[in-house]
Order: sequence, then C-alpha cells, then structure tokens
Amino acid sequence: VCDVDTNRRENAKKTVEERYGKDKDAGFKGCEAYADFRKLLERKDIDAVVIATPDHWHAFIAIAALNAGKDVYCEKPLTHNIHEALTLIDSVRSNKRILQTGSQQRSSKEFRVASELVRNGIIGKIQRVETQFGPPAKPNSNPEEPMEPGLDWDMWCGPAPLVPYSSILSPRGVHNHFPAWRNTREFGGGMITDWGAHHIDIAQWGLGEDEHGPVEIIAPENYANANDGAKLIYASGIPLLHNGKGKGVSFFGENGEVHVNRGKFELVLGGKSIHKFWDKEADKGTSLDREVILTEREYLADAKVKLYNSKNHHEDWLNSIKTREKPICDVAIGASTAISCHLMSQAYYHGGSMKWNPEKHEYTSGGDAKWLTREYRADWKV
Repeated sequence: VCDVDTNRRENAKKTVEERYGKDKDAGFKGCEAYADFRKLLERKDIDAVVIATPDHWHAFIAIAALNAGKDVYCEKPLTHNIHEALTLIDSVRSNKRILQTGSQQRSSKEFRVASELVRNGIIGKIQRVETQFGPPAKPNSNPEEPMEPGLDWDMWCGPAPLVPYSSILSPRGVHNHFPAWRNTREFGGGMITDWGAHHIDIAQWGLGEDEHGPVEIIAPENYANANDGAKLIYASGIPLLHNGKGKGVSFFGENGEVHVNRGKFELVLGGKSIHKFWDKEADKGTSLDREVILTEREYLADAKVKLYNSKNHHEDWLNSIKTREKPICDVAIGASTAISCHLMSQAYYHGGSMKWNPEKHEYTSGGDAKWLTREYRADWKV
C-alpha cells in the first residue's frame, strides 16, 4: 500500500494484514507500506496496481505504473485534463497493458439494460439525454491551516500548484467522507468529473458514443455563476444536458423514456410506465432485479445490439489481466468520458460555444489549445 499520509498509510497496512493474515496457508508475509509510489512500482513481484488518489495524480501515477510493466485499475475520472487522457491512451497501447477505468456503473445490470434499450431503438429515435449531477469546480480559496506532522503536503500536491495546506482538501488521519479537493479546479473537476463522469459515461454508452464524444459544447447563460445548464451536442444532433435535478441518466425518445440510476430503473412507453423500481416504499411490491429482468426478457431477448455484460467491475479487470482482452471500461472509453467531462467544464470556465473534433481531439472553433492541459510543477509533468 502507498499513501503520503502516515495515519492513512498505517491504517491501510493494518487493514490488509488483518484481512490476509487470517489466511495461514497463503504464505502471506505482511504488507509493505510506502510513502512514495515510485518505490512501490520498482518491485518486480507486483503485477497490477489500483490508483485511488485525488484526480490530479491519476495520469502521472498510471503512466509510471504502465511504464513499469504493471496493469492498472484507475478510479474515474481517468485524468485531470484532456492532454493527460490522450497521453494515457498512448501509454496503455505502447506498453501493451490492461487498464480498467473505475466507471463501475457499467457492471450493474440496470445500466446495461437501459443502454441496450436505447441502442436497440426500443424508445424510438433519441431526442435528448439528461444527466443529473452537481456543479462545476471553483478555484481553490481555502485558507491556510496549521498541519499536524505526518503528511507530505508537497507530495500530496504533486503535479498541481503547491497551495497552502487545508484540511478541507486533505483531512488528516482516517476519515469516512469524500474530501472536498474534488470541488477545486487545481485538484479535481467538481461534480462534473465526480458524479458526472459516471452518468456521462452511461449516456455515451447508450448513445454509442463511448469511444467518440461531442462535436459541440454550449455554455449556459451567466456561465461563471451557473451550477448546471451546459450542453454537449453529438454528431447525431442529440444533445446531452447537465441538470442539477433529475433521475440520474434519462434518455428521451420519440416513443418513450428510460430513466436509470444506482438501484433505480424505469421504462416508459407511450406515456405509460411499463417497468419501474425507483422508490423502495412506493415500489415495495416489486424489486429492481425483477423489473430489470422482465424488461430484458420482454424487449431485448432478440436484440441486435448486445453490450458487454460484466457482473463485477473488479473481477472483470482481474479476468482481463489473465486473458489480456480489453475490460469493460478500457482506456479509450474511460478517456472519452473524461474528455467529455473536461469539455463540459470548459463551458463553465470560459462560456460561449465551442466546436470540437472528437477524432483529432482539437477545437475547430471557440476553444483554445491551452485549455487541454495545465502548468505542471517540476518533476511531475505528464
């Protein structure tokens, strides 16, 4: 295990040793704990790594791991910016490694069935997609705080600017909440790259755009103060809307609607709810599994489009390591989702309308190539 926070590092070591120490026959000899990921990657007996750092570290560590011959599971968003996404694709391919993006909704049945309904035309020609998540990131403005010993703050900041320490960004010790570094532009992308990365991923899966991306990005009015309202437009003309309220991911077609979120699903045809499990109290006469299975049986038994069917996201990655086949959320898919999220963020940062070429990964109007990357600190340039 590796962490720049001593308390969290030692807690992770203890957790691993308590779990695997019970397995007396496995030859477990204890867990090594590292403060510097580079030392961990030097080990020849490590085949694969899981990256669960703040977003600004994802690409650098992933590329270092790939160059060291390791397979990688990296949390979403795969990268902090578009340049990193393209560089990471090249690194996976050139090193012939396996990379799974932590877009685990793809391995939940309700999301796959929802996407298959859309792909097979069950709700007719798609008119729009609405995705629900919170606001974009803001520049870091957290005041400096005194820091207890045991955290390498310079290393924590890494490729990002060295800002004053704040417990809002990195609370000390072991905690059970998601720290707010994700809400700052220096380290994350707000809810666009947090929940948005999950829901935009499913939206693009359903639209068949999961290795492509939008061709136009439209900012909302009063973009600098807006919390939602940005749009991504795809080559088909279908818009994807960012809403602060909604049902997770909603596909609207000429003949019906599909709504899906974690543990929730609804198919609407001709204005009538056909299969639904959304509220445990209101829908207590049924279950998610029942409604999703019935939907699949009734509408997708002879479907022409069958999507990758993964039962477990982590297991899918481990199986891919063994078979050397691409996992359900390969680097190209994870990068495409990250790029779409970053393009949406630019709408809130800069306003206006931007045209984008998803094949060449460049703005054709309205954007600036400088927005594709960031200024890196010495030694951490991607």
